[in-house]
Amino acid sequence: MSGWRETPTLRGRHVTLRPLDRSDKDALVAAAAAGDLWDTFYANVSQLKQADEWLDAAFRQQEYGRARLFAVCDPAGQVVGSTRFMRMNEAHRRLELGGTFYAKAVQRTGVNTEAKLLLLTHAFETLGCQCVQIRTDFLNKRSQTAIERLGAQRDGILRGHQIMDGRLRDTVVYSILDREWPGVMQNIDHLLARHA
Repeated sequence: MSGWRETPTLRGRHVTLRPLDRSDKDALVAAAAAGDLWDTFYANVSQLKQADEWLDAAFRQQEYGRARLFAVCDPAGQVVGSTRFMRMNEAHRRLELGGTFYAKAVQRTGVNTEAKLLLLTHAFETLGCQCVQIRTDFLNKRSQTAIERLGAQRDGILRGHQIMDGRLRDTVVYSILDREWPGVMQNIDHLLARHA
């Protein structure tokens, strides 16, 4: 399916996801710096302190066909974060949602919920995924709660999974299967209705 090699623009009421561009660097840095978000040690946002290296690594993954990068924009078109499809494997019809962060100003709004709805809809209904994973740091309890609220199932913990900023990270793995998607979609629609 050619869709695996293209980054679409996905539009909702609260958010638009569009292909990330290198010219978004300053807006991403500003979103990460707002409220010292990038000092949260268990989030990948700290890597944006070296924005050029972060972008180079992200675009390399996209060039390899392993990722699709999105700028997250508010209704006014301002970049308020980033997310991506990653660990993409067309042969096995699976991918991961990750590399996600949002400016503090849009956290706990409808932005994340709708962004996940747009990404999951595209993954299951356009790309034909049979499994979508979401991973987070074991110490990031807020992220785990948000993922579980969507309806993803906890698969387990990858202990000693990564060394990040000199710290050994345990990673919690969640997934949604294609047969679970209709129920998860209905749940996310219900969650989004609260932000209407």
